[in-house]
Amino acid sequence: MTNNHGIKKRFDSFLQKVKDSMNTPLRRKLLMRRLLMFLVNVCKYILIIGLCFIILYPIILQLAIAFRAPEDVNNPAILWIPERFSLKNFEVAMIALDYWKALRYTFVLSTAITLLQLVSTSLAGYAFARLRFRGSSILFGLALFTIIVPQTVISLPLLRTVTKMGLIDKPITLFMMSGLGMGIRSGIFIYLFRQFYRGIPIELEEAAVVDGANAFQVFHRIMLPNAKPAIITVGLLSFVWQWNDFYFTKIFSGGKYFTLTTQQVAVLYGLQQALADAGVWSLLGQDITGNPYFTSMILNTSGILVMLPLLIIYFFVQKMFVEGIERSGIVG
Repeated sequence: MTNNHGIKKRFDSFLQKVKDSMNTPLRRKLLMRRLLMFLVNVCKYILIIGLCFIILYPIILQLAIAFRAPEDVNNPAILWIPERFSLKNFEVAMIALDYWKALRYTFVLSTAITLLQLVSTSLAGYAFARLRFRGSSILFGLALFTIIVPQTVISLPLLRTVTKMGLIDKPITLFMMSGLGMGIRSGIFIYLFRQFYRGIPIELEEAAVVDGANAFQVFHRIMLPNAKPAIITVGLLSFVWQWNDFYFTKIFSGGKYFTLTTQQVAVLYGLQQALADAGVWSLLGQDITGNPYFTSMILNTSGILVMLPLLIIYFFVQKMFVEGIERSGIVG
């Protein structure tokens, strides 16, 4: 009994010490800090989940509509999960888009323009970062001004010039614009390269100049090898923007070399023939092309087909893209 009484007494003493320690100002401050951190984390998770819902909701809705059977387009009971899964919408959309031909043209055009954008904007960025000359600040300001000005304002004088040169409705016009630093979002790319080059220690260039290198050799042997993150970032952004571009591609290349985005706009014009080729027209038994729900379903499906190659490419290069964004100074 004496031993049990002693153990109980020591245990009560320990509990009292714990209670006393919790009543100290330092302990209360620590508890308040932990509570505040908990509330901050809860708010972060709520914000992240909300943003994910906003971003993913249209994609989930597109997938739910795309895998729905064409016969169920007017079924009000089907909201998210299709009653019958079908790939007919993808078949019709691929025929209407002339998918594989448009995909090949889009990939070739985007790749060529991306390479030209990299050459022209990297040279311009290096010139604005290191080569000081009279009026360089004004020219750099004009380059940044192209970011703010709407595309229509820039395209009108370009269209007049190209028409006088006899280069309208030819893809070479887009190549010339990209090679001369007037491509899509070239001002942003020049700014990114300039900021990245300014972060490279100037001592490297001075050492190369002492060894007898000229400006082009310094750019080729010193700056470019150290600018891989900026090259990756600009290359991916240029490729994606050209892939999704409709305005400049439609104006300057015309309909001879159609891309996925230009074809997507014209999907409805070839929808009737696409339905007949896919063998769906006879199953529907009505002029389904006049049904806004059906046309919306096909447009949703074509949007998925246009995005799919970019999603596949991003899956393989996402690590390099994130590293390039962090090191090029876009964040913050």
